[in-house]
Amino acid sequence: MPLLGTKLRVPAPRRQLVSRARLVDRLRVEPAAMPRLVLVCAPAGCGKTTVLSQWLAPYVADPAADPGGDAAVTGLRVAWLSLDERDADLQEFLTHVIAAVRTTGPDLGADALARLEANRPVNEVLVSLVNDLETSAQPTVLALDDYHVADSPEVHEAVTFLLDNLPPQVSLAMTTRADPPLPLARLRARGELLELRGADLRFTVAEADAFLNDVMGLRLEHDQVAALEARTEGWVAGLQLAALSARGHADRDDVGDFLDAFTGSHRFVLDYLVDEVLHSQPPEVRQFLLDTSVLAQLSGPLCDALTGGHDGARMLESLERANLFLVPLDDHREWYRYHHLFAASLRAQLAAGSPERVRGLQAAAARWYAAEGTLDEAVPHALAGDDEELAADLVELALPGLRQHRRDRRLRDWVQAVPEDVVGRRPVLAVAFAWTRLLAGDLDGLAPWLAAAQTRLDGYSDGITGRLGARAAAALAEAVDQHLDELLGLPAWIEVYRASVAQARADLSGTARHAGLARSLARPDDHVVRGAADGFLGLAAWGAGDLVEAVDTFSDAARSLHLAGNLTDEVGMSVVLAAMWQGRGRPDEARRVCEQALAQVRGLSGPVLSTTGDVHVALADTLRESGDLVAAAAHLETARSLGDQASLMENRHRWSAVAAGVARARGDLEAAVALLDRAEADYLPGFFPDLRPVAAQRARVWIAQGRLADAAAWADRHHLGANAEAAYLAEFEQLTLARLMVEQARAGDRHRAADAIGLLDRVLADARAKGRDGSVVEALAVRALAHSASGDLESAVADLAASLVLGVPPGFRRVFLDEGAPMTELLRVVAGRTDDTGRQQAAVLLEEPADQGPVPAAVVAAAPAEPLSERELDVLRLLATDLTGPEIARTLFVSVNTLRTHTKHIFTKLEVNTRRSAVRRASELGLL
Repeated sequence: MPLLGTKLRVPAPRRQLVSRARLVDRLRVEPAAMPRLVLVCAPAGCGKTTVLSQWLAPYVADPAADPGGDAAVTGLRVAWLSLDERDADLQEFLTHVIAAVRTTGPDLGADALARLEANRPVNEVLVSLVNDLETSAQPTVLALDDYHVADSPEVHEAVTFLLDNLPPQVSLAMTTRADPPLPLARLRARGELLELRGADLRFTVAEADAFLNDVMGLRLEHDQVAALEARTEGWVAGLQLAALSARGHADRDDVGDFLDAFTGSHRFVLDYLVDEVLHSQPPEVRQFLLDTSVLAQLSGPLCDALTGGHDGARMLESLERANLFLVPLDDHREWYRYHHLFAASLRAQLAAGSPERVRGLQAAAARWYAAEGTLDEAVPHALAGDDEELAADLVELALPGLRQHRRDRRLRDWVQAVPEDVVGRRPVLAVAFAWTRLLAGDLDGLAPWLAAAQTRLDGYSDGITGRLGARAAAALAEAVDQHLDELLGLPAWIEVYRASVAQARADLSGTARHAGLARSLARPDDHVVRGAADGFLGLAAWGAGDLVEAVDTFSDAARSLHLAGNLTDEVGMSVVLAAMWQGRGRPDEARRVCEQALAQVRGLSGPVLSTTGDVHVALADTLRESGDLVAAAAHLETARSLGDQASLMENRHRWSAVAAGVARARGDLEAAVALLDRAEADYLPGFFPDLRPVAAQRARVWIAQGRLADAAAWADRHHLGANAEAAYLAEFEQLTLARLMVEQARAGDRHRAADAIGLLDRVLADARAKGRDGSVVEALAVRALAHSASGDLESAVADLAASLVLGVPPGFRRVFLDEGAPMTELLRVVAGRTDDTGRQQAAVLLEEPADQGPVPAAVVAAAPAEPLSERELDVLRLLATDLTGPEIARTLFVSVNTLRTHTKHIFTKLEVNTRRSAVRRASELGLL
């Protein structure tokens, strides 16, 4: 989305300004001695921005215009950002910070911006930005003006990260009205903080004299200047307002009387003096000031749109010459803003006198910005205005862009700011409001809004272009086209949202019904909605156990997302497709799907897709099942090295679960249990059915360990019984229970074998009816063990042979080999038979190596809570050598301080305190 360029420019110096040389001199230190943080903290109206801009403006001077200026001498780079209330949203804040950094070099921050727009984790975005800044040795200042308005814990946390990790050649500078919740005490103790406070910013008598007499032209006596300086406590805004008020007194005696009467607190002084200043202005100037106070930024044409005049540009120039608290925002004197205190007081007076006029002025500003094609500025004014339909129109037009750029918080705030009765009349807004309820987890709150949208769609006439007017419609043509496109697709999206609610409630028939309606309503070229509809149809079929239908419809969904260019979700769907193919008895197809997905992302520039790690884990699982434990462990390690940012939250437990399968296959059952404990702790429910509950996986390991009492307690807790009907969503648990009953039969409780056979008969019938060959392979193998435990060797051999013929060719291995000695004995019987059925497959399994070596440390050991960055891995590899710290720093072309920062992060992530222990821990994790 477009950014306001004025936010990224150091404010241009006013024509008449008192030099704050004594303060600027304190800030102008040698680049090598720059502190980590420059903090200019003082109440409103103390001249914080002026001091910061007087310090930094020379460094961004045009070298052609000022070849001898400081920029040419020092090469200091300045990234400036003027903050406003919207920057309390972390997404907005980071977008603007990256944009500010990019003004110092087009290559800086490009990767960080791509990661931010891809909705990657904040830490990943910040690490990328810091790494970019480290690539340049040029001293840089990132200046954040008015930091107090970006007041949110998330923003403060991000800035703290920057303070902790910025390279030494980069300093952070900020102006703020109050101490921010940053590690100031630590920075102060380390000598890394340079502070200017209210007492520092207070005008001296000499500065006050220069301002009052030279700039404001009052010709006051020294004692009058001193008295005014004392009464205002050197408060810059107070001095300026007092000077403007004093201008209204005709002679020296009047001025003296005014100054004698002048006293009071800052708040009182402000209100009193603004009132004085306003009443000393001609009526047309006074009205101009009041009317334009609703604007955050002012230009001549914009002011004309509010006042109905034609001399806005001339009026702004006149106000600047009169020092009426107008701050230029660019070198061309095109855009300005009022001093914050002055504007606030003007707005208060305007609202007190005519609240209706305020709303009308806001609507006029919205119309002007809309005609300029600037929705970001138009919408807030419209929401504060008196034209509800205009506000609704502009919010609707903004929705596609907000979704595209993942501005979820802004979308929610804007939609919820439109009056509900207006939302209810507009289908697009009603569906958007329903989406905000879905975000909030309010499933019951969706239905009324979706129903309202559907009702309004019948015979609905949009009319948005006519209401906007020709100029705004032309300026917002792209947004209008996107809006009309969204309106056409709304019937299908209503059903998609209903399907999502049904899926969240495990209402499979409801999911299928609404997804089917969405599919039938979707236009042929609306690939996104078709992909969503097919995705929900596939999930419904999967949950019902119909894997043939599930694979077909989910494959259609993936194709639609491919046509829509949505690579992230397309790749993510391969994880689900792999699980479906595995259930259908085709681990070879599951492997192909994963490898194809990884081939799609291989060589992509920019951040790793958020589902790439999940695909590596899914591929590791298929490789584990096929018996290639080395390759499985390698893909697990790749997924781990990519970090959490390459995995969806609801999938992260699967790494430990698959690693547990590898550990079990290699005979380390204790490690398998520990990994499953971790998987259980990491588990988060999602849209996908939980077909292999972690607790059931752990019960299988307990059975292999002979811990039958623990496994039986698990079955009791989950109310599992031998007489239950087959149910796909409980199938994994039922197959686990059958294994438990087989082992109980081997331990002497012989009737449990018959119970197991009865349960397995029902599971097999259901699996065969719905094309779940993977379940058929497993159920036949377990039933073979049950027959063997009951003494029926002939039935055992028949079941195992059938299972082998069905399962071994497409790649099933561990489903047999994990059953241990009883299965090995049966395999030998089948392999020695004269009947060919299953004999060759049994021989293949008997030739499999019983053990492929010890469990890799990277699988068994707990992975770091936070993955190491690429730079940290580089440092770690050098820490394992005999190089000294300075030698490592020279090798990496970084300073010793930067090396120390990387080392500190490595120690924290590996939970160690020394270099030697870091190397040892890294070796255990397979990082070296």
